[in-house]
Amino acid sequence: MRYVNFTHKTYAWIVVALLWVVAFLNYFDRILITSMRDPIVASFTINDAQFGLLTSVFLWSYGLLSPLGGYFADKYGRKPVILFSVLIWSVVTLWTGFAQTFGEMLAARVCMGISEACYIPAALALIADYHKGATRSLATGIHMSGLYAGLALGGLGGYISEAWGWRYGFQVFGFFGVAYAFILAFTLRKPIQTQVNRNTVTDAKISPVNMSQSFNLFSIFSFRILMFYFCAYGIVNWLIYGWLPTFLKSHFNLDLGQAGISATGYVQIGSFAGVLLGGILADHWHKVNKRGRLYVIILGFTIGAPFLFLMSYTYSFGVAIAGMIVYGLARGFNDANLMPVLCQVIDERYIATGYGFLNFLSTIIGGAMVFVGGVLRDANISLSIIYGGSAILLLLSAWSLFLVKIKRQ
Repeated sequence: MRYVNFTHKTYAWIVVALLWVVAFLNYFDRILITSMRDPIVASFTINDAQFGLLTSVFLWSYGLLSPLGGYFADKYGRKPVILFSVLIWSVVTLWTGFAQTFGEMLAARVCMGISEACYIPAALALIADYHKGATRSLATGIHMSGLYAGLALGGLGGYISEAWGWRYGFQVFGFFGVAYAFILAFTLRKPIQTQVNRNTVTDAKISPVNMSQSFNLFSIFSFRILMFYFCAYGIVNWLIYGWLPTFLKSHFNLDLGQAGISATGYVQIGSFAGVLLGGILADHWHKVNKRGRLYVIILGFTIGAPFLFLMSYTYSFGVAIAGMIVYGLARGFNDANLMPVLCQVIDERYIATGYGFLNFLSTIIGGAMVFVGGVLRDANISLSIIYGGSAILLLLSAWSLFLVKIKRQ
C-alpha cells in the first residue's frame, strides 16, 4: 500500500489528529445512551434499574477486557487492534439503533464494552511510539481531549431524540464510525521503528511479547504504585461521574438541569485546559529532569485535591465552581502524562498491556464505588463527607508517586 510521503514529525501529528476523531467517538457513542433515558425506557417498557443495567454491563465488560485489549495491541500491533475496535463498536452502535428488545440492547452494550476496551491502550501506545521525545505528553493530552469532547457532547443525545427519535443518533454515528474505520485502514500506519523492532527481536535478543511475561509487570514495585494511584483516581472520578449532579442539586438547591450541566461542564472546562497545559509543561520539564512528567501529575493533584475538598464543604456555589475547574485541571494533567510516565517505568513492549491493567482496576473499582456511594447515602452519610474523604485519598495516592522509579528518558 502506498502512502503520501509525509516527514516523520508531520505524520506523527497527523496520527494524533486521526485518533482524536476516534477518541471523540469512543466516549460519544458510549455516553449517548445516558441522555436518552426517557424514550428508551418508554420504548422497551423497562424500569430505572434495568436502564442502569445498560451502563453497568458496559462497564463490566469494558473493565474486564481492558488488559486483554492492551495485550493484543502489544502482541499483534497497534493498528489492527485500533481498526478492529473502531469497526466493531461502530457496528454495535448501529445495531443499537435497530434493537427491538431489551435483551438485544443488553447484548449490544456488552459487545460495545468489549470492543471499546481494545482502543485506549492501543491508541495511547501508538502515540507513544510516534512521539518519543519532547512532544509525548502534549500529543497524549491532545488525544485525550477528544475523549472529553465526546463526553461533553454526549448530552446532545437528548436533543437528537427529541428531534428525530432516540434510534437516529445511534444509526448516524454508528454508520459514520464504520466509514471512518475504512478511512483509518488507508491512512494509519505503524511507525517504521516499531516495525523494525518487531521484525528483529531475535537479532536484538529480545523475547517476543507473550501473556505469561506480561504478568511480570506486577513484580515491578513502581508499577504497583501506579496501580494504587490509578485505583484512587478511578474511585474519585467515578464518584464524580455518578453522584456530583445529586450533590450539587441538594447542597446548593439547584434544579436538575442546572445541577447536571454544572457537574459536567465545569470539570470538563478544567480538563480541556489541563491536558494541553499539562502536556506542554511536562514536555518542557522533561527536558531538564526525566521525572518532570511524573512531577506534573503530582503537582496537579497536590493543588486539585484540596480544591475538591473545598468544594465538598463550601456553601458558596462560586467557590464550588472554582473547585470543580481546578480538579478538572488536575485531571487533565494526569491524563496527558500517565502513559508517558508508564513508558518510563516498564518495558515499552508492554505499555499497552500495562495501561490495560490500570484501566481495568480503575473501571472495576471506580464503577463499584458508584454503587457504594448509593449505599453510603442510604446510610445517611453525606456526600460532603464522601467527597472530602475521596479528596484526601487522592492527595495521598498522588504523593505516593514520589516512590516511582524512572528507568528511562
